Amino acid sequence: MTTRRMTLDDLKMVLDWAAAEGWNPGLDDAEAFYAADPDGFFLNEIDGQPVAAVSVVNHSESFAFLGLYIAAPDWRGQGHGIAVWDAGIAHAGARRIGLDGVPDQQANYAKSGFESSGKTTRYHGTLPKAEKPLARLATTADLDHLCAADKRACGADRPRFARAWFTNTATRKTVLLPGGDYATFRACREGVKIGPLVAQDAQAALALLSSLPEGLPTGSLYIDLPDTSSGLAELLIDRGFAPSFETARMYRPALTTRAQTPFYATATLELG
Repeated sequence: MTTRRMTLDDLKMVLDWAAAEGWNPGLDDAEAFYAADPDGFFLNEIDGQPVAAVSVVNHSESFAFLGLYIAAPDWRGQGHGIAVWDAGIAHAGARRIGLDGVPDQQANYAKSGFESSGKTTRYHGTLPKAEKPLARLATTADLDHLCAADKRACGADRPRFARAWFTNTATRKTVLLPGGDYATFRACREGVKIGPLVAQDAQAALALLSSLPEGLPTGSLYIDLPDTSSGLAELLIDRGFAPSFETARMYRPALTTRAQTPFYATATLELG
């Protein structure tokens, strides 16, 4: 068994594994994920066959985020994930590491020193697009503003990821309101995910939610909310959205305080 860093093509394969498990990744996630930290994606192989993977992306000198911890279906339950896990954790060094843990893995993460800091809930529903959306499509001239705003909103500096995430592609687009509030929409294997979303109040949040960019599919919308985002959760529930999935946000070492961000949605469970 060997452990090595992934190539971009390897990452695309692992995202296909994730899609098969119902994680519903974006159609264009791989390039933005990889840009965040090309050295932070690890793969285990047996005789050249990929069997397990993890990502531990170093966003800054003090913060990393763990995701994509997954084994190929035929190789599960055989201990192949431990070596790739250890490689990822070592890559983070002394940084605080965050993750969004699914229920059946939370006990294992706790054994590795991760402590729960709350939960993240995925909401699923539909919203009509406004006839005259108030938000405009972001441009490259907006990237500095968006990266700075992302740092304030999520509490972590992640410039490489943010710059790649907010650079529009055919399937991922960011919109801004005149006051600077913003949201990113990305086409996924099913429907469209919205995240991050940062708004000052319910009116701004609704304006962003109703500004689906041209070229993205209409229909199902998915949005991941930390439990500190009470205002946005209420807004979505009032409009018929329902919770469909839940994770625990966990950190090592523990995070004792979290910003209260009533109208905030997480960018992606894989990179935070």
